[in-house]
Amino acid sequence: MNEIIIYSDESEKEGKYYSNFYGGVLVRAKDFETIVQTLNDSKQQNHLFQELKWTKVTENYVDKYCAFMDVFFSLVAQNKAKVRIMFTQNVHVPKGLTKEHIRNAYHILYYQFIKHAFGLPYCTHELQSPVRVRLNIDQMPQNREQNEQFKSYVISLNRNPSYKDAGIFIDREQIAEIDSKNHVLLQCVDVILGAMAFRLNDKHLQKPDGQLRRGKRTLAKEKLYKHILQKIRQIYPGFNIGCTTGKQARENIWSHPYRHWLFVPKNSEIDTTQSKK
Repeated sequence: MNEIIIYSDESEKEGKYYSNFYGGVLVRAKDFETIVQTLNDSKQQNHLFQELKWTKVTENYVDKYCAFMDVFFSLVAQNKAKVRIMFTQNVHVPKGLTKEHIRNAYHILYYQFIKHAFGLPYCTHELQSPVRVRLNIDQMPQNREQNEQFKSYVISLNRNPSYKDAGIFIDREQIAEIDSKNHVLLQCVDVILGAMAFRLNDKHLQKPDGQLRRGKRTLAKEKLYKHILQKIRQIYPGFNIGCTTGKQARENIWSHPYRHWLFVPKNSEIDTTQSKK
């Protein structure tokens, strides 16, 4: 049986312009050990001995982070690792939400991300059916009951016709909450998510109170963001981070190595006061 592994994380629930950032990286089980070894070797070579996190990027470490991202995006460019980023834009205001929708918004959006972002039903264009999916999620902030309910919703995808017909099987025993400190692939997701939220919410323009110039940490983060964007644009020239990546054909939701998804609720209205001027 073919097996794929997804590491997923979320960030910035409420941003100035964009919110609800979810991200994931997918690797094939047969490539997993080699990929993890390659990334951990790069961490060691760049003297990055602690957990990689967007919040830890500073002037002293930014060049090391850039070098590490070079290695990670070389794997993405070879399609050995697939990255997906999903977010909402504040101008799109959902209508008709119930208290239940609001209470479970975190998991509802997470479910949509898992269900659609990687185009899993199309993976059998490349992989022989059946395909088992292992899902590793960064520790979720909700209570245990909500988290177990979320897992049940994810498992229900096994009964979804598009998943069932393609032979996609999500193993409940392989849905795990993990600590990013111990998983380098999840650390990669954290850095990319952070970079996108940073730029889309104009945090690169922030200045310390009373100062005329931006701080050194902001400049370092902008440098890393630009480096990541450069790596993405080597794969997709002219890539626009603020909109859904074009697919041309539906199966490209799976086959593309890197994609963004601007999630727009079906029932929503436009609030122009929430947009960038």
